[in-house]
Amino acid sequence: MKRPFKPKGVIPACLMPFDTDLAVDEKAYRRHLADIASVEGISGITINGHAAEVHALTIEEQYRAIVVTKEALEDRVPLIVGVYTNSSLEAARIAAYAEREGADALLVFPPDFMTLGGHLRPEMIFEHLRRITDASRLPIILFQYPLASNLAYPLPTLLELCRRFPSIRAIKDQCGDGNLHERQIRELKALDQPVNTLTTHSAWLLGSLALGCDGLLSGAGSVIANLQVALFRAVQAGDLKAAQAINDRIYPTVRAFYDAPLLDMHNRMKEALVLLGRLDQAHVRPPLMQPTPAEIDKIRGLLAQAGLTPETLYRKVA
Repeated sequence: MKRPFKPKGVIPACLMPFDTDLAVDEKAYRRHLADIASVEGISGITINGHAAEVHALTIEEQYRAIVVTKEALEDRVPLIVGVYTNSSLEAARIAAYAEREGADALLVFPPDFMTLGGHLRPEMIFEHLRRITDASRLPIILFQYPLASNLAYPLPTLLELCRRFPSIRAIKDQCGDGNLHERQIRELKALDQPVNTLTTHSAWLLGSLALGCDGLLSGAGSVIANLQVALFRAVQAGDLKAAQAINDRIYPTVRAFYDAPLLDMHNRMKEALVLLGRLDQAHVRPPLMQPTPAEIDKIRGLLAQAGLTPETLYRKVA
């Protein structure tokens, strides 16, 4: 029997390639998974998340992605499956299916409709998690959204969730507030059963990791997982000079991926992989739109500044 997965270290979130008809391109998806899995030092791969355009995937496509990913990865790399739905009943079904198909953990998103004031009714998210944990014994990574989204869990609610549901083993933190970020890290570690923090503050990754995060879970890992591994290791070793040098290489990718509008971040990552010869096409499903030719030129220049080439992509940083 496998040991329970412990969410820590560098966990890339993969993209989802589409063909010209906007159908899932399974062949390209398998190649993409193989590329990420080849990165020395990653701790797992997340599917059916924002990076995979989960908002535009049908439930059937999400289920198929679980099966295909497990076939591609086998047991070489742990598999984390996103649970993204506004229905608690559907969330339970996704969780149960993921466990049956051999997933190692779940990444649980808050239901989108809770933006209308769900933070004022914590019993709603308690019930959502109860349904999921009744259906599956898998470890859970809880997605803490940006404060500006109105979907973030207030700190007392977040801590109570972790106390009530021991299968919550980490949060993916994107709160967007440095003060709250540090407080969450400290208070989650101080629980009777400590809960890890995986940062997804990819636009200020060095600063976030330096506050004591246990790892990172990021869509940018679909392109720069090797740099993320090198940065995380340098921070863990207390080697600030090395961490700063690696961060200098990461920074151009921050500009390439995370400039406004932020919703284009994963579209830009697809274009980067086309430029680097790893994807043949960079189609996205509407209402997302492909970047303009001028923006693609900008991405090309920033990749060069980061030292990303077909030869260096996914390779261990010297």
